[in-house]
Amino acid sequence: MHPLLENIIENLILIKSQFRWRDFLDMALVWVVVYRVLILIRHTGTVQMLSGLGILAIAYLGSIWAELFTFNWILEKFFSNLFLIVVILFQGEIRRALAHIGSNPFFTGASHVQETHIVEEIAKSAVALAQRKHGALIVVEREINLEYFVELGTEVDSAVSVELLSSIFLPTSPLHDGAVIIRGGRLYAAGCFLPLSKNPALDKNLGTRHRAAIGLTEETDALVIVVSEESNSVGVVEGGQLSQDVDHATLRRVLYESYNLKYRPQP
Repeated sequence: MHPLLENIIENLILIKSQFRWRDFLDMALVWVVVYRVLILIRHTGTVQMLSGLGILAIAYLGSIWAELFTFNWILEKFFSNLFLIVVILFQGEIRRALAHIGSNPFFTGASHVQETHIVEEIAKSAVALAQRKHGALIVVEREINLEYFVELGTEVDSAVSVELLSSIFLPTSPLHDGAVIIRGGRLYAAGCFLPLSKNPALDKNLGTRHRAAIGLTEETDALVIVVSEESNSVGVVEGGQLSQDVDHATLRRVLYESYNLKYRPQP
């Protein structure tokens, strides 16, 4: 056998003999943490911030190689406080990650048939409200518990239906200015107030409803459907990202995918 191959086999045997069950657990935990971090930064501006930090790291190495002492000193001071900077930059993502701990199962208590019915009722309601030029905010709770926002509204705890959603968002309804929260397959609360997004890069033409929808999804994993009474359109917000002018078919597809249901196009 070739000496190099023998050396590799001996090293593998040595690693195997020194591997403990705790090492498997350690690797599994690291994999879970990395996976959850990748899920959280998906569809957010976090990727751009990480790219910026990567560019600064490359610049730091370049300043060492080129002996740019002043520039290197500035970057060295920056990276010496990296932990604090990361906490400040990614405070929203950190809050979201901590909120996942002890989170509730998605759509608890609803069967497959009920979930399909709820999806159809939400989609029909949003389109009907847009056609009538009635503004609306429909929040679907997922893994992160929204109890804090539920407490700010009025408890309803009713089945989800087009009729109920239409009546809540009538301009004469006392609850039409707030959001409805759908939890566990039921319309759990109405008249709930959501946090406004503080993102300075948002379009200045966006109204309060859109900013509230974006603000909630920046802090939680909720899916929010926002109906604009000004533009007579439906938008979907997820992970802080707004998709505007969504038609009925696209809205149904997004809801089916969000609930992990098989999409069924309407005939």
